[in-house]
Amino acid sequence: MTRLSVEMLAADTVEPITSAGHAQLGIAVLAGIAVIVLLITHFKLHAFLSLTLGSLVLGAIAGAPLDKAIASFSTGLGTTVAGVGVLIALGAILGKMLADSGGADQIVDTILAKAGGRSMPWAMVLIASVIGLPLFFEVGVVLLIPVVLMVAKRGNYSLMRIGIPALAGLSVMHGLVPPHPGPLVAIDAVGANLGVTLALGVLVAIPTVIIAGPLFSRYAARWVDVPAPERMIPQRVSEDLDKRPGFGPTLATILLPVVLMLSKALVDIVIDDPENTVQRVFDVIGSPMIALLASVLVGIFTLLRPAGFGKERISPLVEKSLAPIAGILLIVGAGGGFKQTLIDTGVGQMVLDISEDWSIPALLLAWLIAVAIRLATGSATVATVSAAGLVAPLAADMSTTHAALLVLAIGAGSLFFSHVNDAGFWMVKEYFGLSVGQNIKTWSVMETIISVVAGGVVLLLSLVI
Repeated sequence: MTRLSVEMLAADTVEPITSAGHAQLGIAVLAGIAVIVLLITHFKLHAFLSLTLGSLVLGAIAGAPLDKAIASFSTGLGTTVAGVGVLIALGAILGKMLADSGGADQIVDTILAKAGGRSMPWAMVLIASVIGLPLFFEVGVVLLIPVVLMVAKRGNYSLMRIGIPALAGLSVMHGLVPPHPGPLVAIDAVGANLGVTLALGVLVAIPTVIIAGPLFSRYAARWVDVPAPERMIPQRVSEDLDKRPGFGPTLATILLPVVLMLSKALVDIVIDDPENTVQRVFDVIGSPMIALLASVLVGIFTLLRPAGFGKERISPLVEKSLAPIAGILLIVGAGGGFKQTLIDTGVGQMVLDISEDWSIPALLLAWLIAVAIRLATGSATVATVSAAGLVAPLAADMSTTHAALLVLAIGAGSLFFSHVNDAGFWMVKEYFGLSVGQNIKTWSVMETIISVVAGGVVLLLSLVI
């Protein structure tokens, strides 16, 4: 889990590059975010340039040497692209294969035939929740968003009515349910029982995903009525094909990385011995990059060959699939650079220092600390790791169920209000073709609903179990 390791390192071992006080750091954070938002919304500057300039402003006001601020931004950009860049590229290739072979059309036509009208948002949230169970959030986005865009386009649905339920399903699984890295780290930190946490996590996830997904999507569709961006939707090509792959092989190709990564998670839980040969094999084949790469290779035989593609057409297809994602990669990377600048200037530690003396219930304290770190750093995993480390001593006298609820309170807080310092914010914005304001009205509000509802359900459960 490369990204987890990188973010844990950033959260736990990086020394601040400034000795600024809390007030100065607070002003620096507000100024950096204000510069980014102003450059994008008022001056219409590209998000990549805006994030770069905002990071430099943040470092300068925080008192960091310019070379250190540049190094922090470059490190964050590099690690973010290293973590998700290859996944986005492989997902784009797989998406192009699905589209050009007619496989995506087959899936969309089948979904539209089985679920239509009011049931479509519910179908999307169910699919996203099941697929998102073992996946990193970014991988789930890469796999699902092309289908979301095509369902919205072909079925004449509001993009937000279909997209928000899918994003809600992925996000809830990412924050609340193991084997996602955040919940697993929190479980280990507070000494919670994995099985109990998994069961309670699913229990909390059900009402949360319903409210933040299908129900909220009704209002999101009214607030932001935008069509699916044409540049991200492959044209329907199956009419020009003599044949196209069947629904079964196409679905199996998409689910292959899900199965591989879920298998890795289960083997890690059951065996729990890094030196075991079986576990080492599954650690390789179940890693996100290898799992997606395997799906792409399998797709050559399950998607392209049945559609009549010869080997001479494969290389041009891959080349065409990569061009549209260049901008997305740079923006997502710059978002990671801004996040790393926040961490290296000591903002995350500042939040921890301020919150240490709060005298409030443990579950609420855990949620608030995770919220504060999430707002400051933009990373759900960093928020989870930092908050879990801070509140872990509180779990010493807790029952098994309350220790599990402490983990879920942290996970819920880590999802609060995604904004411009979150790489996921820019990924969703670019895939859906939204403005910053539109993304805040939909994606950011949805994340906040997830956080508040899940936190509320956790507190209610603590009163009855």
